[in-house]
Amino acid sequence: MNESIPFNRPYMTGKELYYIAEAHFSGMLAGDGPFTKRCHSWLEQRTGCTKALLTHSCTAALEMAALLLDIEPGDEIIMPSYTFVSTANAFVLRGGVPVFVDVREDTLNLDERLVEAAITPRTRAIAAVHYAGVSCEMDTIMAISKRHELRVVEDAAQGVMATYRGRALGGIGDFGAYSFHETKNVISGEGGALLVNDASLAERAEIIREKGTDRSRFFRGQIDKYTWQEVGSSMLPGELTAAFLWAQLEEAARITQTRLRSWALYNEMLARFESSGLLRRPVVPEECSHNAHMYYVLLAPEIDRHAVLSELRSQGIGCVFHYVPLHTSPAGLRYGRFADELPVTDRQSARLIRLPLWMGITEAQQQRVVDSLTHAASKLASQAAGIR
Repeated sequence: MNESIPFNRPYMTGKELYYIAEAHFSGMLAGDGPFTKRCHSWLEQRTGCTKALLTHSCTAALEMAALLLDIEPGDEIIMPSYTFVSTANAFVLRGGVPVFVDVREDTLNLDERLVEAAITPRTRAIAAVHYAGVSCEMDTIMAISKRHELRVVEDAAQGVMATYRGRALGGIGDFGAYSFHETKNVISGEGGALLVNDASLAERAEIIREKGTDRSRFFRGQIDKYTWQEVGSSMLPGELTAAFLWAQLEEAARITQTRLRSWALYNEMLARFESSGLLRRPVVPEECSHNAHMYYVLLAPEIDRHAVLSELRSQGIGCVFHYVPLHTSPAGLRYGRFADELPVTDRQSARLIRLPLWMGITEAQQQRVVDSLTHAASKLASQAAGIR
């Protein structure tokens, strides 16, 4: 029997445990120690943001953005429905209303052509989610935000090491949020970061992250005591998490290049099946430099995705679908509203399959994934044609 091929396999560079031990021996285990500072400097240099702050998750980073925006009950935030729940939850926790807008046919990102029509007097921000590490059309989104005096939050959970017109994702809007969850390219198990691009909000971001206190200024010797300043929470990760992450950030360029090679191999292997109409490969616009966070295909409409996934699972191949659109979920219906119909979201989300992609996946494994996927899809397409 063939060896199973998991959907994801977390990668370790080999230095993680060494750095964790170094942090342990230094006696600094709480947050904002030497490894955290190294990670902050790396992120600031890489993205050009004013202030980078590690958080215990990307969810926490998004929640910080909602606090920094002073979101109040009834305030509206424009976002795609095809995203992870944290994009909406962060604002709903403050009483905000997600306004779901359809996605583009090509990238599955927020359709920038539909954003302006969704703006009302209650709109406060646009949440631009960079799906699969491929950027939204940020020039248009930023121009809209400027015309209507809105803030832009980049949900760049999947976007570390990806760029738009040469600019790092997360470093374009007012805020950017990264994820270092074990399913991402660069990982710390659980973890994230908030990128603050508005210098006037940098100090306040530190306060919110430190339980609403000015503790960071105290440790820098800028004040002689720290006190409660405003609403905040404990958003920072421990130093052991930062030590693990530092080992990954040191190798981020190599990790990205290796994943890009695997992504390109899938793309090459599947080209003829796209030409035959069996599936559609990912689209990466010319102005976007992606990071090979994921490789997905969109099956032809007549193919039963559930049946394809069942066949792949029976062969030990870990292919999965992705988000259930938020506008169809119980909480999405309760807390959000639709700007209009979302036909592209409904259609594309029902066709999408994500393929195994991780550091160390072999060409032989990728070939087996492709062979199994296309065989199952071809069989089901033929059956569907026969029924018609």
